[in-house]
Amino acid sequence: MATALDSAIFGPLFTDPDVAERLSDGAFVRALIEVEAALAAAEARVGVIPQSAAAEIAKAADEATIDPGALAEGTARSGFPVIGLVQRLRAAVGPDAAPYVHWGATTQDIMDTACVLQLRGVVGVLEKRLSELVEELAGLARRHRETVMAGRTHGQQALPVTLGLKAAAWLAPLVRHGERLREMAPRLLVLQFGGAAGTLAALGGKGLAVAEVLARELGLAEAAMPWHAQRDGFAEFAGWLSLLTGSLGKMAQDVVLLAQTEVGELAESADKGRGASSTMPQKSNPVASELVLAAARANAALLSAMHQAQIQEHERGTHGWQVEWLVLPQMALLTGGALRHALYLARNVRVDEARMRENIRRANDVVLAEAAVFTLSAHMPRPEAEELVRRACATAEGENRPLIEVVEALAERRIPGGGIDWSVLAAPESYLGSAGELVDAVLKRAGKVFPT
Repeated sequence: MATALDSAIFGPLFTDPDVAERLSDGAFVRALIEVEAALAAAEARVGVIPQSAAAEIAKAADEATIDPGALAEGTARSGFPVIGLVQRLRAAVGPDAAPYVHWGATTQDIMDTACVLQLRGVVGVLEKRLSELVEELAGLARRHRETVMAGRTHGQQALPVTLGLKAAAWLAPLVRHGERLREMAPRLLVLQFGGAAGTLAALGGKGLAVAEVLARELGLAEAAMPWHAQRDGFAEFAGWLSLLTGSLGKMAQDVVLLAQTEVGELAESADKGRGASSTMPQKSNPVASELVLAAARANAALLSAMHQAQIQEHERGTHGWQVEWLVLPQMALLTGGALRHALYLARNVRVDEARMRENIRRANDVVLAEAAVFTLSAHMPRPEAEELVRRACATAEGENRPLIEVVEALAERRIPGGGIDWSVLAAPESYLGSAGELVDAVLKRAGKVFPT
């Protein structure tokens, strides 16, 4: 294997087969042929080449069965597969139409536009997977809107929250990523057509007309000018891929932490055979979450190379283009795999509500410390309330007693009987603030961006 993504063993762990198919050598060659055929059709329509030549080129393109491996030798010699491809198409169409294959275009026009066609297919797969994940997480947030658990800050129990709120926090950035993708698509799915140095000089005064028709033929947006050395569109897409996997990684990291033996509030699934250890029968490792995290961290590192690739020389660069070939397909494959695993998590995560409450109780209900301070502050100066609760926390921990029981004992001389409903204060459900409304707001937004 060249990378784990190419491996028959490891590849299925990290990738999505539908994304992989759209980025395969075969798909690339088909896209190259599609662009060449569309170019001939556009040029014939504008009057640059004969209609008969365009018809022959279209027929040859439809019938072409070019093995990607057959282009390897020419690619090794010239650095690009287009020369070998054009030679085969010219041989297929015969001598009259052969000169009109690839008329007025440059290699980068054909390859960049073919790449855009491939990315259009990739975007379709990723958007579908993202929509499915949004639906699953919305269901999780809805079902657990009132499931109380400990919220944690800096790794320690902080305040009561709900699992629904946590799921909404996983969901909210994905909704924004959906919005970003739709905003970005018109900047990404753009025709590349400029000729040798971006002036379309070989087409005389008809270059822009050909570009307009060619964009329509391929269903792509027109560029204001050729973007041979302007790579921000691909870099922006790479940034989106990294943003998306980063958000998925946050969800996966939460699952890993909540699935720890000592916590045990979530598990990746009820399948005991999944994530099994070769030597420890008790283990059920969070393998799906680990793969999402690996993709997120790899994409964050690969993104820097895509930003480096933007630095290109003059009208067409020397090496930044090739950096994209190495990096962007990897990022797309990793994102597809991360979405696939995240979707598995959302569909199969096992929730232990009893353990969530038990973990709050085992920590002596310290998640209610802030609630106690604000309740006491209605009856005494806040600094005194804070000091009382601070002492109560130390006592609760030292004597293994519920915090509110200790607070009540310490405050009994200061607060008249009936001044505080201690049973309400002792219930974590009583201190959830606007958690439910926040969940509802995220669900409403998700429904607008990803209507079912």
